[in-house]
Amino acid sequence: MAGRWMVLLLLGLAAGGGVIQAHGQVDSLGFISIDCGLHVETGYVENTTKLSYVPDAAFTDTGTNHNISAEYLTPTTDKIWRNVRSFGGGDGTRSCYTLRSLVFGLKYLIRAMFLYANYDGLNRSPTFDVYIGVNYWQTVNISEGDMPVIAEIITVISGDYLEVCLVNTGSGTPFISSLELRPLQNKLYPQADASRALVLAARANAGASTDTFVRYPEDPHDRIWIPLTLDEWSAISTTNKVQNGVTDIFEAPSAVMQTAATPTNSSRPIVVAWDVKPSAKDKPPGFVCMLYMAELQHIPSNAIRQFHVKLNGKLWNQTTLGLRYLETIVLYNPQPDYASQQYIISLEATANSTLPPILNAFEVFSVIPTTGIATVPQEGTN
Repeated sequence: MAGRWMVLLLLGLAAGGGVIQAHGQVDSLGFISIDCGLHVETGYVENTTKLSYVPDAAFTDTGTNHNISAEYLTPTTDKIWRNVRSFGGGDGTRSCYTLRSLVFGLKYLIRAMFLYANYDGLNRSPTFDVYIGVNYWQTVNISEGDMPVIAEIITVISGDYLEVCLVNTGSGTPFISSLELRPLQNKLYPQADASRALVLAARANAGASTDTFVRYPEDPHDRIWIPLTLDEWSAISTTNKVQNGVTDIFEAPSAVMQTAATPTNSSRPIVVAWDVKPSAKDKPPGFVCMLYMAELQHIPSNAIRQFHVKLNGKLWNQTTLGLRYLETIVLYNPQPDYASQQYIISLEATANSTLPPILNAFEVFSVIPTTGIATVPQEGTN
């Protein structure tokens, strides 16, 4: 299928006990950026983003610092990947970071990153769970030592602090490379509210070169946009600024919208697809998707770019999409879709169109319920 990209989601549940506390250090942007396992007492300014990262050692009463294995180090290895903090304990042990100085009722993007890189010399990739307070976030499954795993969630805070917890599920020692928190305006991602959170499955910058990762400062919200190119796609780009249109309530950054993909075979659609693999205990989660589109080329007067968007073979948008030059439009579902365990979104040119469809970027999230409880009970913990 043309342009098909599979996003495989592994969802599960676990339980646990033991608390680590870390006082969140909020910078002038409201950001918290923690380099987990950093051996020094002072932080540093990251070279690319110019954001200040702080060590976690002063705020943690358990866990062990490790450097990653020397075989994974290169002169260009970013600092946040050079060390980890790991947490011992048996099956069910829960180890938590407490992030403070937050704003009650505000929406936050929280990101945890993990690079195993054989830090323990065992060459055994672990699997463990991550929670926001008592709410299950996702399972971290380390499949390759040199491949980082990024877990990201958008949630509304029910207090002035929250806990991010790693839970041992009996499949290896939990560890973490970095933990980041970014405040969001409440108008962003309206599908996330006090009763449900959005767990990132994919955030792709279509048509971007493979070494082009967009985050802060190009994206003031510090979302990480991963470049995506496929053999079935042709890339187009512009150096002109792309404005946020009235439908773009998600504030896609211009640096992302300046590249796009069209099908190499102009008669074929652009397809984004993902499978849902719930655990045996859970029904499939709901999903929301955002498609970001902008015209990057001056279209001749005798040319037309029009297309429909279909979800699992049915029209997703009730009107034909026509794009404006250098202005972002977003197509998204305001409420989660729970209809399927497989989703196929297809951008298909209309019969009148002389140009193929175009896609600049997309995001896919699973939707999880939240209880509004930021912390876990302290009784009986290790």
